[in-house]
Amino acid sequence: MGNLFAARVGNILTALLGKVLTVGVGKVLDIYIFYIWPKSRPKRWPGLLRQTARMAAENIAIRNSKTGRPSLGLSLLHLTTVCLVLGLGFAVYHIPPQILLLATAFMTACLGLLLRIEWREMEKGILESINRAMPAILIMLSVGILIGSWIACGTIPMVIYYGLKVISPKYFLVTACFVCTIASLATGTSWGTIGTLGVAFMGIASGLGVPPGQAAGAIVAGAYFGDKMSPFSDVANLAPVAAGSNLFDHIKHMVWSATPAWLIGMLVYFLLGLKFEGKALESETLTVMTQTLKSNFKFHVFLLIPILIVFFFALTKKPSIPSLLISSIVAGVLAVVFQNLSLNDVAMCMNTGYQARTGVPAVDQLVSRGGLTSMLNVMLIAFAAFCFGGVMQRTGLLSVILDRVLKFAGKVWSLVLTTIGLSMTTALITGNPYLAMLLPGELLAPVYRQKGLAAKNLSRIVEESGAVLMPLIPWSMGGVFCAGVFAVPTLSYLPWAIMNYASVIILAVFGFTKITMAPRIREDETQIGS
Repeated sequence: MGNLFAARVGNILTALLGKVLTVGVGKVLDIYIFYIWPKSRPKRWPGLLRQTARMAAENIAIRNSKTGRPSLGLSLLHLTTVCLVLGLGFAVYHIPPQILLLATAFMTACLGLLLRIEWREMEKGILESINRAMPAILIMLSVGILIGSWIACGTIPMVIYYGLKVISPKYFLVTACFVCTIASLATGTSWGTIGTLGVAFMGIASGLGVPPGQAAGAIVAGAYFGDKMSPFSDVANLAPVAAGSNLFDHIKHMVWSATPAWLIGMLVYFLLGLKFEGKALESETLTVMTQTLKSNFKFHVFLLIPILIVFFFALTKKPSIPSLLISSIVAGVLAVVFQNLSLNDVAMCMNTGYQARTGVPAVDQLVSRGGLTSMLNVMLIAFAAFCFGGVMQRTGLLSVILDRVLKFAGKVWSLVLTTIGLSMTTALITGNPYLAMLLPGELLAPVYRQKGLAAKNLSRIVEESGAVLMPLIPWSMGGVFCAGVFAVPTLSYLPWAIMNYASVIILAVFGFTKITMAPRIREDETQIGS
């Protein structure tokens, strides 16, 4: 009885507040316009101003009196509050992003109860949101198993070893960018590459007289390009989850924008590096790393088989999860045959990741990763983000904002610019790559579906204009890490991390010209070939 009485009182207060804001403000302005406004003004002005005032009052009311949905003002106020909570919570208080996302989901649910939406309805929205993302999350977990098995069998260490062998003193910036690309592509970690190979390259740059800003920019561009194009990267796996696409279509679609940006950077590095021609290249760190890799892993051409399996399934558009699991099993067999590991050791690598004990910290840091459990933190962040997105959708707060976005984003170019702007704004506010992809992806996925555009367009944009820009933001996770590792200010290497910002410019051009903006061809875009 008490709950029923409280609910009725809440409904009455909500209705009264909405009525006061909607009608009251309009009436106050009516009195001002008709009795205080000079009589000599044209009659059309009072009516126009009164109409404008009522529209403004409607927007700041709790509910729109005509549609019954939350007002635009309330929706924008709530979204602004969410951004402040995420930005301050992560940047100032360093609260984990999954906790912040759950907190904003709770705030949204409380507002939903005020809007007289039942909890069961909001819970249904959460479950539907998570259910749509489950195929991509399963791929993410399979990738964790794959990384552990590929390192255990020696496939990834072999790729890194031969990548280090191509370093040329004549074209230092080009080779530094290229080797960091290969290492990140093989390991799926830009930070791991920067913290190991990047430090070694900075020492070489000092000996050759290469400006530290140029060297750091080339390393950052190579590491982040390899990271975002790697199927082992948490960022590359999370973007399709946010947008509702699939991993392999997402990576292939990024080739059109990221590769030209990377090649532009390589051309600039080539021209800059000509003046360092003829200088000697000596690096004890790189020599130790190559010797350590060679002595701790046995290399053989058969170790390329796991890579070929994944490529074959991707090219023939076969399901992703079976290809990843088959490749992992083959890699496990190769680990037993070539690296003399037991089946129990291989299983542990697939579960908790490979743990290197070479005695060389740089090598141990680079190849100690992977495993099913390595993806759990990213998965929790994704679940928390979809809890927030599901509640936003069921309360109607999201649809009100998206309706206005659709009015502005009537054309493909305006939708692309809106997505870029929202991703960059989230990145600047939160400094977190996951939030910079998840929030815009979850908010704008329905708009892309309504416009008939493939989800891989959205996943490409949110990754390149959100996560990839992180090392260029001084207060972000990536910016603080890179500046600390290199001992170079963010603004010093920013102009030379060409790939990171050139790809965003290319995306904007694609939006205006509609080049590579793929149409939606199937309902379930989590399957390869969508």
